[in-house]
Amino acid sequence: MWETLFHRMAMRLLKTGTLRITYPDGNTKTYGDGQAPHADMKVTQTAALKALCLNPEMGFGEGYMDGTVLTDDLLGLMQLLQRNYKTESLPGFARFAYWMRFLLRNFAMKNNARSSKNNVAHHYDISDDLYRLFLDEDMQYSCAYFARPEMSLEEAQAAKKAHIGQKLRIEPGMRVLDIGCGWGGLSITLARDFGARVVGVTLSENQLATAKRRVQDAGLSDRVELRLQDYRTITDPFDRIVSVGMLEHVGSPHFSEYFAKVAELLGPDGIALIHTIGRSSPPAPQSPWLNKYIFPGGYVPSLSELAVPIEDSWLMLDDIEILRLHYALTLREWLKRFEAQLPAVRTMHDERFVRMWRFYLIASIMTFEEQKLTVFQVQLSHKNNVVPITRDYLYPSPLAQQQAAE
Repeated sequence: MWETLFHRMAMRLLKTGTLRITYPDGNTKTYGDGQAPHADMKVTQTAALKALCLNPEMGFGEGYMDGTVLTDDLLGLMQLLQRNYKTESLPGFARFAYWMRFLLRNFAMKNNARSSKNNVAHHYDISDDLYRLFLDEDMQYSCAYFARPEMSLEEAQAAKKAHIGQKLRIEPGMRVLDIGCGWGGLSITLARDFGARVVGVTLSENQLATAKRRVQDAGLSDRVELRLQDYRTITDPFDRIVSVGMLEHVGSPHFSEYFAKVAELLGPDGIALIHTIGRSSPPAPQSPWLNKYIFPGGYVPSLSELAVPIEDSWLMLDDIEILRLHYALTLREWLKRFEAQLPAVRTMHDERFVRMWRFYLIASIMTFEEQKLTVFQVQLSHKNNVVPITRDYLYPSPLAQQQAAE
């Protein structure tokens, strides 16, 4: 029964490329148009076929983790599947489950102070040692900025921080709030390179401990204050506010609360820069596999879901920059380093964790490359004259450069 149902689903879904599937009974069937890309997949148990039919995303992810869904090229297989994935081609019960997850997403993301801290701990308090194996030297765990394709990961992450600093237009001595400061890299950069006085907040105890050591080692303890604090409890006023890779953890029911808090804390002449993964498509439910194993309580917003909360906060929308494919390039660098460090990873975690983490990185790469995921940098203020009216301060135009030379 389940093989027949899965076969029908594969026939409906797979229109581009070629996928050869080996079933639990040893039979092999080929799907698609016979053209590239090509991929192979083996399903070893009928239970895995059932899971793939009932909940394709969860079934595929858990099947790969458990070794009941096998492939020698997960990157190529994921590329083919993402290229063909269409919700409307799923079986009726799978489509029903998809839309129920979407309709109930607000109930699933009631991220109060306690659950938010638990969700953060699930991912960020695993071990700093794991993250050191595949991140850049500054431990930037967010989208880098590849101003040039040939940049190293270290160069691109430094370029990201510099780009954000330029958008914030910091003057020496300004108070800057870093919401979700992670391991402290951006806070350190803004204090050291831009002269800011930074308050960084995080809910991760591991990250906080590491960040405090880094601040002390950098000799910036008098300019950077780090707190284990929920952003919702902050009351200090700030000249600048920055948040990188944190909005994805807020949850859609709390977007209004988030932007209202930014508006409350931002001074009259202040500038805020919110850097977040986003969808260039209508709103959709989060991957159930990603929510269960990687980012519980997380949600990637569409731009339409951010527009109303921003408007309701009465913040001025100064600029929106879309960083297309920068995160795919970042993730490919992380994957390359992760695979190179597998012996070290295996001393910390079992093989199931290794497959889980590989699946997470590759699924993320392919979602950015084959679907409509991107990164938004949203620049906000209270007034319409605190940010230059062109982007020449970021990207000087040829005319501006010519006039400066004269």
